[in-house]
Amino acid sequence: MIRSQFRPAVIALLVLAITLPAAAESAKSLYNKGRDAEARQNYEQAYDFYKQAYSQKPQDTSYRSAYERLRFLAGASHVHRGQLMREAGKLDDALIEFQKAVEIDPSSAIARQEVLRTKQMIEAAKTPGPKASVLPSATDRRLQEAAGPVELAAIPNIPINLKITEDTKVIYETVGRLAGINVLFDPDYTSRRIKVELNSVSLEEALEIIAMESKTFWRPVTPNTIFIAADNPAKRKEIEQSVIKTFYLANLSQPTELQDVVNALRQILEISRIQPLQSEGAIIVRGTPDQIALAEKLVDDLDKSKPEVIVDVAIMQISRDKSRTLGINPPTSASVQLQPNINTNVSTPTSNGTNAPSTSTTNGITLNALGNLNATDFQVTISQATATALFSDNNSKLIQNPQIRCVDGQKASLKIGERIPIATGSFQPGIGGVGINPLVNTQFQYTDVGVNIDITPKVHADGDVTLKITMDISAVDSFQNIGGISQPVIGQRKIDHEVRLREGEANLLGGMLEDSQTRSLSGIPGLAQIPILKYLFGQTNTERRQTETVFVLIPHIVRGLVVSDLNRRGIDVGTANSIELRQMSHGSSSETSPAPQGPSASAATHQTMAPAMSQSPGQPTVPAPSGASFTFDPPSISQTTGSTFAVNVVLSGVQNAYSVPVEVNYDPKLLQVVNVSNGPFLSQDGQTVALMHRDDDTTGSLQINATRPPGANGVSGQGTVATLTFKAKAPGNSTLAISRGGARDPAMQALPVAGTVAQVAIQ
Repeated sequence: MIRSQFRPAVIALLVLAITLPAAAESAKSLYNKGRDAEARQNYEQAYDFYKQAYSQKPQDTSYRSAYERLRFLAGASHVHRGQLMREAGKLDDALIEFQKAVEIDPSSAIARQEVLRTKQMIEAAKTPGPKASVLPSATDRRLQEAAGPVELAAIPNIPINLKITEDTKVIYETVGRLAGINVLFDPDYTSRRIKVELNSVSLEEALEIIAMESKTFWRPVTPNTIFIAADNPAKRKEIEQSVIKTFYLANLSQPTELQDVVNALRQILEISRIQPLQSEGAIIVRGTPDQIALAEKLVDDLDKSKPEVIVDVAIMQISRDKSRTLGINPPTSASVQLQPNINTNVSTPTSNGTNAPSTSTTNGITLNALGNLNATDFQVTISQATATALFSDNNSKLIQNPQIRCVDGQKASLKIGERIPIATGSFQPGIGGVGINPLVNTQFQYTDVGVNIDITPKVHADGDVTLKITMDISAVDSFQNIGGISQPVIGQRKIDHEVRLREGEANLLGGMLEDSQTRSLSGIPGLAQIPILKYLFGQTNTERRQTETVFVLIPHIVRGLVVSDLNRRGIDVGTANSIELRQMSHGSSSETSPAPQGPSASAATHQTMAPAMSQSPGQPTVPAPSGASFTFDPPSISQTTGSTFAVNVVLSGVQNAYSVPVEVNYDPKLLQVVNVSNGPFLSQDGQTVALMHRDDDTTGSLQINATRPPGANGVSGQGTVATLTFKAKAPGNSTLAISRGGARDPAMQALPVAGTVAQVAIQ
């Protein structure tokens, strides 16, 4: 029974003993997998592995530190992938990536911003029509609904001819009716009579020319209304629109660049109300719509990302050292000295008066013993002679290949080496004495020793790169004692140069070659100088040392200056007294020009002409019920090649005609339009008639529009509307046909008129 009771406990202990090491091994394995993924820069996968390892062993600080460290990188990786998806138009997938980034790193502000922005883009894509967002306050709603500068709606861009001498108000109103726009005048404006003759100009160009001729200016009040006033600074300041806009400069690298843009706007566009914001890198500008548009162009011209260059620098230093020593170095000195112990035989006197010889050993010598010296008492020492035959050859190379990435116009520095302290300042010798230390006042300055490179690039528009270079290769050669302090002696090789290279071009810059030769001869004078005996009685030492230093530069442009066609194009900005943005005129055929709407629409385009006859050119049409019709006078013409002739366009049976638009078709291969002049019908009561025409000599279409002045009544009856002058170009038979035409009353209501044809024979 006891064994049966302990059996489940034993099994549980065995299970725990097996599973706990397995779990520990699993956490370590996950951690190792995370390290491998991080090494491959797969931060998302590494984060997942670290998270699992930390979840299994939260008490392990290494797992926690890795988990926390990868949190930011994994979130940034999801943000980057989401941005790429959003740029590709995959908004839903991008939103999922941004939400993953927020889930991984809740502290990421950019991830939350991208989530909000992407949601707004998705909602805007789902909502048809104007995208109106719910704003918290009335002020915000007013800002959201604030309109931009008023622009004049598109008007028919058809070339017209206008010849009129009339009051400026009448001329403005005439062109305004043709353009389909309302014309308002300043109460203080005083008009005057001027003469205007315009050929092949658009309606908008006609307004500009009339403004210049009459010394007035106009600005749009609504898309179809203009306001006209006298052109003077006071009126412009009073009437001109004022627009405010904030420009954010995205490519500033130095604080002075923002001020440079501000100065350019003030000097070029004469905008006085400009506020730079250094902290935001922004400019707030207030001015007229034209000034703001030009300011936007200048900001786009100047706010460019600076070009960047990577410069490959190869520094190669090659040293060669050859030496040769050949010959016999003979003895060069000899010395003679007494033996240390000299045996001398000296006779000493005895008591009986005789001399007895005696032998003694001494280190000295007496005068009496000088006569007893012999050759064995002296020692001769001669220096040794050596025979040498030695040759050595040493080669060494030092190669450094750094890369420097630098921004256009800004200096980049590379320093490889050491900083050596060098004593500077004053030195005091000190005060001698017991217990008194010498006083030394010494200052130290650190000098960079090694490879020092300073490069300032300038990228040109044609792809060339100008490099202003300072290269310094230095090393400590020796030391000198100066003022009791050991000072280093620094050997230096330096180049200060400016060169212009093509992108990718290798240039050998400042190769330095140092070649020194040393030859020495030592031996017995005289004998060592004899050509053959010098090798027996002398020694020759030859040494040659070469040091070559080569600098190679290779520039690579990694970011160029992006300049668009608009940046290069010159723009008409008005006169010196007023800054205006002149609009480009685009000529177009009447078939592609939009027809103006409303009762004040222009009668110059054939879309507004009454379709009172057949649409087939050259075919006569059935008269309209009103009985009004066109006829040519004469109805039949016979001419010779090269001659000119005139044909009158006669309008009959019309009532209350104010404007007469008509289209005449001819054969451009046989006929050429020379001139179009007014007829007496519309000016029968003395009113000035504005006659405009447009000739298309490729299709043989001549459009004519004769209009009485604004405010005048219509005329009735019969008469010549216009006189057409043609030139016969080639022989053949041609037809003049009014295929489209009609008349309009003062209310611009259509009065249908029947067309006509005329036969022309050219011999």
